[in-house]
Amino acid sequence: MNIFSNPVEIPTQKVNVQYKFDGGPARYRIGLIALSTDVATERDFHNMLPEDVMFYTSRIMAIDPVTIENHRATGPHLAEAARRILPGMRLDVIGYCCTSGTVALGYDEVASQIRKGRSDVPIVTPITSAITAMERLGVKKISLLTPYVDSVNQAMREFLEDHGIVVLNIGSFCIENGTLSAELPPDAILEAALEVCRPEADGLFIACAAIRAVEILERAEQSLGKPVLSAIQTLFWQCLRESGYTGSVQNYGRLLREKL
Repeated sequence: MNIFSNPVEIPTQKVNVQYKFDGGPARYRIGLIALSTDVATERDFHNMLPEDVMFYTSRIMAIDPVTIENHRATGPHLAEAARRILPGMRLDVIGYCCTSGTVALGYDEVASQIRKGRSDVPIVTPITSAITAMERLGVKKISLLTPYVDSVNQAMREFLEDHGIVVLNIGSFCIENGTLSAELPPDAILEAALEVCRPEADGLFIACAAIRAVEILERAEQSLGKPVLSAIQTLFWQCLRESGYTGSVQNYGRLLREKL
């Protein structure tokens, strides 16, 4: 016998409250597709997030080591990942949180796969948002800092140069295992940024959404006296723009400090 059961029926009573649905807890909604091994992107987005903006994350399985071929194998899974983000509900933009994955697949293929799962929203990637940000800031010649092995770095250099960005030099931590990228200490990233960025560069781009670069951008810009962009910062910036948000975000580099 259930001692908590009540033999007397208790009917549900509808509350006598006047209300209108207000659209939910956020005016601006960002969908993210992250790799299964990415433990940094959501933390960075949360830290930078303005009031009235929210993000909702889906994931695809990552394959180690980080190679162009392994990234290409993940492409067909993007559609299902997109389909799982607020299905049937309002969404303003989807960001694919992988710089090297976009280089491997190409933006058109990334967008095509995501649109199979969600056809009604703009699609943003780290590398294409970085190129847009460089154009916005007048950055034409860059130094490039990555965690990747040389084959991935060369593919990224070609992608950037195909879009009109001159890559003067490449510095890298040369990490094969993607799960280790988020374990790079921010101070090590800052030290590498100051080492890699050449005086003749218009700016520095730090690739890979999974490394904790956003928290060193202000210090790097102050030391170098030029724009320092990171993959997750530019992705975040472009997602805000596509969502319709027009404010600024402080403490994460010149790009976000200026009104969107």
